Amino acid sequence: MVFFITVISILIRTMTNDQQLFELYYATKGICTDTRKITPGCLFICLKGDNFNGNTFAENALLSGAEYVIADEAVYQTNERIYLVENSLDFLQKLANFHRKQFNIPVIGITGSNGKTSTKELIKSVLSKKYNVLATVGNLNNHIGVPLTLLNLTKEHEIAIIEMGANRFKDIEELCNIAEPTFGIITNIGKAHLEGFKNFEGVLKTKLELYKALQQNNGEIIINNDDDVLVSSIPSGVKIFSYSQQKNADIQGELVALSPFVEMKWSYKTFQSEVIKTQMIGKYNFYNFLAAIAFGIKFNVSADEINEAIAEYSPTNNRSQVQKTERNTLILDCYNANPTSMKSALESFAMIDHPNKFYIIGDMLELGSESISEHQQIRQLTDDLNLNGYFVGPIFNKVKNNGDQVFSSTSEAINYFENHPVDNALILLKGSRGIGLEKLENLF
Repeated sequence: MVFFITVISILIRTMTNDQQLFELYYATKGICTDTRKITPGCLFICLKGDNFNGNTFAENALLSGAEYVIADEAVYQTNERIYLVENSLDFLQKLANFHRKQFNIPVIGITGSNGKTSTKELIKSVLSKKYNVLATVGNLNNHIGVPLTLLNLTKEHEIAIIEMGANRFKDIEELCNIAEPTFGIITNIGKAHLEGFKNFEGVLKTKLELYKALQQNNGEIIINNDDDVLVSSIPSGVKIFSYSQQKNADIQGELVALSPFVEMKWSYKTFQSEVIKTQMIGKYNFYNFLAAIAFGIKFNVSADEINEAIAEYSPTNNRSQVQKTERNTLILDCYNANPTSMKSALESFAMIDHPNKFYIIGDMLELGSESISEHQQIRQLTDDLNLNGYFVGPIFNKVKNNGDQVFSSTSEAINYFENHPVDNALILLKGSRGIGLEKLENLF
C-alpha cells in the first residue's frame, strides 16, 4: 500500500490538470475540509471563506494525518504532498461530479422554499425499505455540502438523494451541474431568503433551474398537482409523476385528521390504503408524505413498506416535533421560518382542536426590504385565524398593534414565562433559527 501511494504521488507531481489530480482521492481514505476533523489517510482540501483560509492549515493537515493536501495559494505549497490548483472549491466540485459519473444509479434532486429536509428524510425512509440509499446528512445542501455528499457514494449505494439549497441566483443550476440529477422534486416556491433573491420571482427562477436540469438530463419530475405555480412551470418534453389532494394525479391523498399528528390515506390505481397515523404535524407535512409515497411507488417499494416507513418516521432537530412534557404539549418548529412556512404552520395550528392553545412565534430573518410588510401580514393572519399568542423579536415589535403581547427578545420571553407558568396547553413555537425559541422549551 505504501509503495502504491508513493508511485501515485510521483506520477501526480508531474501532472497538471484536475482530472489527473482526482486520482489522489482514490488513493486516500476520503475527503476532509476541517483540520479539527482530520482522519488518517484522508485528502485535505483547503477551502476559503469570509473569515478563514484553509490554505494556512495545509502543513498542519499533513502533520495531523492527511495523506495529501489540495491548496490554491502557492506560498503554502511547502511539502511534496501538497498539490496546487487554481481554485480549491472548484476542484472539490469537479471531483464530486467526476465521482458521481462513475455510478449509473438514480440521483434524486430535492429543492424548494420549505420542506426540503423533511421531504428528503421521508423519501429516504421509504426508499430504504428496499434500497441502499445515500442521502444528504442534515441540511448540508450548499456548494460545499453537495460535493461532500456525492463523494460518499460507494458501489454499495443504489440510489442517491441530494438536497439542494439556494440563497442567490444560479445556486440550483450550479448544484445540478455537480450532481446531474435524474429525478427531481421542488417541494414548493415561497418567500425565503429574499435578501439574496430580491422577490418571489427571483426565488421561482432559481428553483426552476432543477426542472431545466432534468429536461437536459432526460430525467423525471415528481410534482404536486395542487401547486399551480409548479404545474405551470413544467418544461416541455419532461416526464412527470404526480401527487395531489384536490386534483387528478397518479397518487391521490386524503388528509383525514390533525390530532395534532397527520392522519392520512392514499391511493394509486386500484390500491387504497388504510388510515396511516404519522408522527408529524401540519398540513404542509401531509404533502411531504405524498411526495415520499410517490417516490416509493416510482421505485417499486411495496405499499405495506411505504405505509410502514411513513408511520415510523419521527422528525428531529426542532422540525415539526411534537413533545409532550409533564404539563403541556409543544409543537417545536424552531429550525427555520419564512412567510410561507409561517403561514402554513399557523393555518395548520388553527385546524387543531384544543381548548387551550397559543402560539409563540419569532421574527423571520433574511427577508430584506420586504421584512416589515411580511411580518405585518403574519401578524394580521393571527387575527384572521382567531389565534392567541405571543410575538418575539425586534421586527414583530415594530409591527405590533395595541393589545399585542410582544417580547423584544427570547431572553425577555424567558423571564416572562418563568414568572407566568403554563399548564395543560398546546403551544406552537416557531421562528427563525437566529431567534432561538428552542430556549423556551424547558419552561413548559
